Amino acid sequence: MSKTAHISTRINATDKKKAEAIFKKLGITASQAISLFYKQVSLRRGIPFPVELPNEETQKAIRDAREGNLTTYGSVEELKAELSG
Repeated sequence: MSKTAHISTRINATDKKKAEAIFKKLGITASQAISLFYKQVSLRRGIPFPVELPNEETQKAIRDAREGNLTTYGSVEELKAELSG
């Protein structure tokens, strides 16, 4: 039997609740998800997903979305017309 270790951390309660709902849909526990993350870090020798700062264009899009400055379309056809225009 392999040895186990204990970890303890504090995270945002809302993030925890949302993540655990996803884990439940996946059929895994939070402990299994954390173990999976640690295993991937070991295998990849780093964080198993990109960790980077967004570029200026992406930062502007995020700001616009947060401020409600979004363009909306009444239909997919209207969006396609705008894109091809």
